Amino acid sequence: MIIQLCGLSGAGKSTIAKNVQRKAAAYGTPIEIIDGDIYRESLCRDLGFSKEDRCENIRRLGFVASRLSNYGIICIISAINPYEAIRQELSANYADVKTVFIDCAVDKLIARDTKGLYKRALLPDGHPDKLNNFTGINDPFEIPSQPDLHLRTDEQSLTVCTNLFLQFINQSLALQQAQYASAASN
Repeated sequence: MIIQLCGLSGAGKSTIAKNVQRKAAAYGTPIEIIDGDIYRESLCRDLGFSKEDRCENIRRLGFVASRLSNYGIICIISAINPYEAIRQELSANYADVKTVFIDCAVDKLIARDTKGLYKRALLPDGHPDKLNNFTGINDPFEIPSQPDLHLRTDEQSLTVCTNLFLQFINQSLALQQAQYASAASN
């Protein structure tokens, strides 16, 4: 199974993914987090933040996830993943891809702004420290049309979001196993 997270910077994607990974490990469920920030330092360091580069970034992360998922590892792609077309492309190209929208209102994200990215993105044009191509401020984020799970980190606690996500994974695994069992008996 591949789970592609999507959501604005600071919404909680990596934090929730790490919590889910830790809890799932206690039950023996293997989860690998394919974190966009980490992969941009190695596999994707040649990419910028244009729409084309962002889509290529997701394609590469999706490919890595597909290889691991072939061995029964649940892969969580933790990236902003701002475009609906590339999310749909992953779903079309690989088996059992789920989309989880980690949602948080922009004003809450600006208030959190632990990395100072929103502050830099909101600087006036021409300012030497201005951050351009920042998703949700001066670059688009397309809300997923039909996410498999929608978590609101501005309305739900981290614990609630983690538990809902883990429940979703367990239900998806149970459904997957039931489908395999049904196919095997036919």
